Amino acid sequence: MNQEFYFKNAGWVGKKECDFKDFFVVRGKFNISDVKSSKLFVLGLGFFKCYINGVCINPDTFLPLSSDFEATVDPVDEVLTAHRIYVPEFDITPFIKNGENVIAIHFGGGWYCHHNRTFGLPKAIYRITAETENGVFDFVSDESCKIHKSYINDYCFVANEQQDFTLFEDYFDNAFDDSLWQNVESVEPLISEYCQTNCPVDTLIQELPLKKIGVGEKGIVYDCLENTTGYPVIKVNAPKGEIIEVVFSEEIMPDGKIDMNHNQGQRFTIVSDGKERIVEPQFTWFGFRCFEIIGNAEPLCVKVIYTDVKVNSEFECCNETLNWTYKTFVHTMLCNMHTGHPSDCPHLERRGYTGDGQLTCNAVFTTMDAKAFYEKWLQDIADGQDTLSGHIQYTAPYLHSGGGPGGWGSAIVEVPYQLYKHFGEKEVLSEYYGAMRRYIDYLEAHSEFGLVTSDKKGNWCLGDWCGPNVIYPDKDFTEHNQQMVIPAAYVNTYFMVKSLEKMCEIAGIIGKPEDIEEYKEKINLRKNAIRAAYFNAFDDNFIMNVQGANVFGYDIGLGNKNTYNKIVSYYEKIGCFDTGIFATDILIRLLFENGNGELAVKLLTNDGAQGFEHWRRNGATTFHEYWDSNRSRSHSHPMFGAPVAYFFEYLLGIKQEEGSVSYKSLIIEPQCVTMFERMKGSIETPYGKVSVSYVNNAESTDFEITIPDGVNAVFKIKEEGFELKNGVNKLSCSLK
Repeated sequence: MNQEFYFKNAGWVGKKECDFKDFFVVRGKFNISDVKSSKLFVLGLGFFKCYINGVCINPDTFLPLSSDFEATVDPVDEVLTAHRIYVPEFDITPFIKNGENVIAIHFGGGWYCHHNRTFGLPKAIYRITAETENGVFDFVSDESCKIHKSYINDYCFVANEQQDFTLFEDYFDNAFDDSLWQNVESVEPLISEYCQTNCPVDTLIQELPLKKIGVGEKGIVYDCLENTTGYPVIKVNAPKGEIIEVVFSEEIMPDGKIDMNHNQGQRFTIVSDGKERIVEPQFTWFGFRCFEIIGNAEPLCVKVIYTDVKVNSEFECCNETLNWTYKTFVHTMLCNMHTGHPSDCPHLERRGYTGDGQLTCNAVFTTMDAKAFYEKWLQDIADGQDTLSGHIQYTAPYLHSGGGPGGWGSAIVEVPYQLYKHFGEKEVLSEYYGAMRRYIDYLEAHSEFGLVTSDKKGNWCLGDWCGPNVIYPDKDFTEHNQQMVIPAAYVNTYFMVKSLEKMCEIAGIIGKPEDIEEYKEKINLRKNAIRAAYFNAFDDNFIMNVQGANVFGYDIGLGNKNTYNKIVSYYEKIGCFDTGIFATDILIRLLFENGNGELAVKLLTNDGAQGFEHWRRNGATTFHEYWDSNRSRSHSHPMFGAPVAYFFEYLLGIKQEEGSVSYKSLIIEPQCVTMFERMKGSIETPYGKVSVSYVNNAESTDFEITIPDGVNAVFKIKEEGFELKNGVNKLSCSLK
């Protein structure tokens, strides 16, 4: 849709001469009586808060949702597929009164005015439609509106917001006299696709109480007892001109001070006007566990803000590490769901990295009702594809970042494939099939001798990522150089093969069987190239099996049984992870798939330096970016949580039969049952809840399994199979 569809004859308004860091308030007035219904279409770029007659109608949201708003010179040498903006719609009937009404829009900052990619200057547009006894009336933004600079006078979306109340007046109240304000100016329209979405938005999830820790370097330190996203609500009672600073961190030092190595530059600043006020940030959130308040102010609570996505799974067993891993993955993921895309971290970058997103989407769909959220993000991925080369960006929406052509670009195949497997709508495969083919063309163009050896010129070309530096202390690992011993070409070619294997399946599903032979030829070429370049027939290892190298080859049918045996013997010996984000996920899945679930559990629960128990034991409430928690990087990164999906698929045994989608046909086959005294869990499917629980007694194991109507299911244990009925099934087996 175009602008006129939603906004009719409304115009974009603002100031022609301003800075991208500026914030403004626009006020418009309209007269109406006897309103039966009224709706509002409104945009303020970057983010906006809208007030109708002094009432904020979107108090805890960050709107509009992130997108590639319009064409810019970045990325260089690429033409993105599409540009769009999502138009929020509000029912404002309860806020309208007879007579004069006032709309006030406070706007600026956000993704549109981001310091690393500025689309344009702050601007706003609105259209109010009101139905009365006498007809339907429109009121729109035009040059009669008034404008004034905001009291927010310093801002960086990912780091800080400053509110100067010595500049503040009650702009939003109807009684405010704006006669001395200037009229707005008509500004350049946004050239984009205007559309709507059912993607859930950020909202107030809960309010956390605070624990006062003590005196910090300059002020008082408070702890909300978990790493979270949002902001504190601050009560200010300070003389006029006093500056109050709130400094955030993800960690507390042993002496009770905040750890500035995990501050990530985050700061909220308030300039007092001498009045007692309750204040909170308006146009950013923070990722933190604790904060220090410097000045005459105190916190009332912490507002937890992230996207309103329902957690519709349960998992609990007798092992606290696994319980913590499940709960903490879910919490970390939620903390990284903002403005319509899954982020790498909620503070430092906030970008929708395609690598992290495609890696964890199976676990997300297993544990949360995130279908609409990821459908919107998948559109972002496709919008960012280069129409000339087929290149898939490392982040969606696009923001210049680092990554690799395989583990990141494969999101264009993996995300629609997982949406189809979990929810059964093959339309998503048809819609993005062309983008998948163009992506394969890109990998072909960046290959030599059958291996994917390069990426876009001047960009990183990563393979796996965030491997530990403990196992190989002689290597020079730095945060921004290639951190993996495994060659990037090996990993990227693996992802090309995996994508092509899925595309063979997809082509059959959507009626493109003529493409399958082409894909199979490409697969064979790539497998032969990997075998020739990286497989050592002398010892049956790929690249000496460093950092899980064997799992990549073995997962695509290369190597041999001895290669797999080397995987098992090696990890039995070291007893912990030495893998990056991709190999960790593949390793755990392969062990479960090949009957070594007990080793998978031992790795998942290992108490060494590279594992989830290490984080739990040291008080973490979110996953970290690195196994090494001491690095001064993010302590809220969900990417290592991909194996949580296997808690349900293998430990509980809720597995789709081959060829099944949307959990229509299930094989309930729990693994490692004798390792646990008890276990229970459930997932929500399109047909309803599937749950499995068991308790190990002295003589038998008692199972209770619930299968929703419309689902076919078989229970398998010790090579025996039992057909399950819809409803509750109770079984007792001897596993000795």
